[in-house]
Amino acid sequence: MLKFEVRQQQTLLGGMLTVFEVTYHATVHALRKKHSNALVGLLLNMLQTLMLVVVFYLMYSILGLKGARLRGDFLVYIMSGIFLYLTHVKTLGAVVGSEGPTSPMMQHAPMNTLVAIMSGALSQLYIQVLSASLVLYIYHIAMKPLEIENVTGVFGMLLLAWFLGIGVGLNFLALKPWFPQFTAVGSQLYTRANMIASGKMFVANTLPFTMLKMFDWNPLFHIIDQARGFAFINYNPHYSNWHYALYIAIALTFTGFMGESYTRRHASRSWGARR
Repeated sequence: MLKFEVRQQQTLLGGMLTVFEVTYHATVHALRKKHSNALVGLLLNMLQTLMLVVVFYLMYSILGLKGARLRGDFLVYIMSGIFLYLTHVKTLGAVVGSEGPTSPMMQHAPMNTLVAIMSGALSQLYIQVLSASLVLYIYHIAMKPLEIENVTGVFGMLLLAWFLGIGVGLNFLALKPWFPQFTAVGSQLYTRANMIASGKMFVANTLPFTMLKMFDWNPLFHIIDQARGFAFINYNPHYSNWHYALYIAIALTFTGFMGESYTRRHASRSWGARR
């Protein structure tokens, strides 16, 4: 018996709505991938954030470096660096770990690799923004009133750190099928190196010129330093520029999508056996 399938032509608006709907459901799936209970997943992410804040606070207190940073709320200084760092590296990990062109999920139209990448990135943006908001709210009501000079500017830097994570992650994702071991080691090395190279442990204005040159290549260093400029009224970052980070993020996203497109066209099911 012959079967005939009639394909309906979608309008541009209809196609966009379909992609948005699929991205929404894929984002929900990505959120529940690590833990079936969304509330528990949120609490675990908040716990990780709080642990980093406590560790850095104790480290600065023991070493007697609290007064050497900048004038203002010291915990806001710590949290501004940790929130942006976690948003960046978690987004990078979500993009690198997204479903590839040979994944069984890609057999279900209209699912595609772009939807998988964006759903992973959006799920991390959602969880990081929600975690940061709850941590700051708890700090505001339990410890002392929260004072941030320019909330919009700080949130803009958080979005830029997220965007940069997408760009870096896309380049690792494009290399993943060709060099799986290198990609795994390289992404981990990048994440660990940014524990220091991101500049969340110090401010650019206090660094000597020789040390500044060791960090100013890193776009995340510029983002975190600029975020502190927005957060504190008495800190004006002289040695960082968020435009530099934006240009790097755009360039990395462009090259990453080009590489991912090339990899997708040369997809092979044998890649799964090498991972």
